[in-house]
Amino acid sequence: MRKPDGITGKGRTDMAKKKARVEAGSGNIFADLGLPNPEQELLKAHLTLQIYRIVKARGLTQARAGEILGIKQPHVSALMRNRAGNFSIGRLMEFLTALGQDVRITVKPTRKARGEMAVVAG
Repeated sequence: MRKPDGITGKGRTDMAKKKARVEAGSGNIFADLGLPNPEQELLKAHLTLQIYRIVKARGLTQARAGEILGIKQPHVSALMRNRAGNFSIGRLMEFLTALGQDVRITVKPTRKARGEMAVVAG
């Protein structure tokens, strides 16, 4: 009996025989996936990551973090799973200030045709 291609004698696929196609990313997964507003989504992801790191470093429960941020625990849970959802960039920055962080926005000319957004944690 002939086995389907890629199946070994023990019923396992033989991945070593198949070559995976790899493409270099742009540095923005949201752009690579073709999602709308990729720069804003990447910025939200970076802000959410900072919130996550602060909450974890302080050992805050999600309920306590919610009290500090002024949101309900299920929304904190979503943030901890990098689901910024309906939170705006401005609201995420407010969360950071509520957690005792200074947030600074710097605007400067770029040499590119289009500028970029970034989060620099310090």
